[in-house]
Amino acid sequence: MSDNDTQHLIQVNDLKKYYNGGDIKALDGVTLNIDKGEVVVIIGPSGSGKSTLLRSLNLLERPTSGSIFFEGVDITSPKTNINKLRMKMGMVFQHFNLFPHMTILQNMVIAPKKLLGMNAEEAEKKARELLGKVALSDRADAYPNQLSGGQKQRIAIVRALCMSPDVLLFDEPTSALDPEMVGEVLDVMKDLAREGMTMAVVTHEMGFAREVASRVIFMDAGKIVVEDTPENIFGNPENERLRTFLAKVL
Repeated sequence: MSDNDTQHLIQVNDLKKYYNGGDIKALDGVTLNIDKGEVVVIIGPSGSGKSTLLRSLNLLERPTSGSIFFEGVDITSPKTNINKLRMKMGMVFQHFNLFPHMTILQNMVIAPKKLLGMNAEEAEKKARELLGKVALSDRADAYPNQLSGGQKQRIAIVRALCMSPDVLLFDEPTSALDPEMVGEVLDVMKDLAREGMTMAVVTHEMGFAREVASRVIFMDAGKIVVEDTPENIFGNPENERLRTFLAKVL
């Protein structure tokens, strides 16, 4: 392994994900580095490979070929204990994946207690602190069905934070929400970015990408077409395919 591998938090090398014997190229040779403290936002049309790339970063999707290093460890190697590494990679999905039969507090403490061996008191203290951070302290004893979509997604984010991850992966975290709830979730993500949390975000929210991203990646047909600063992506898009895409979504 080269010295380079240890400098990047995540390093993706020539990643391919093929279906139907190669007829469908969901990822077609993607190479990407993500450094500590960066907010990398991935945009692109439906079917461009954005979510496949994001879900490959913690092997929810197993690539056909290529390698992914996380904190210097090749997670695509069969020798790697992926479950152990996943504890350091928080994941926030479109749908909140909260356990409906558990209270919000129980949803938040189950993983730290089971996986990190935290005692109940410590896990609960941290969970309550995080609930305060997203202005949901009063919902600790509520059940998921008593919460709005925006509240559930804020809970899903702080539940991921209960594990003290080194990176948070967001797969279209606002696309299942009513428009008026999108802002409250994006505000939480903006706060995290300001605090230096490393994030990889697949989103259709171009305002968020423009305001918060340290780097924007535009994907099409399984490839990274443009990788640049938000200023250049939105203010001066030189790539024709990117211009066409932005004309439709902005």
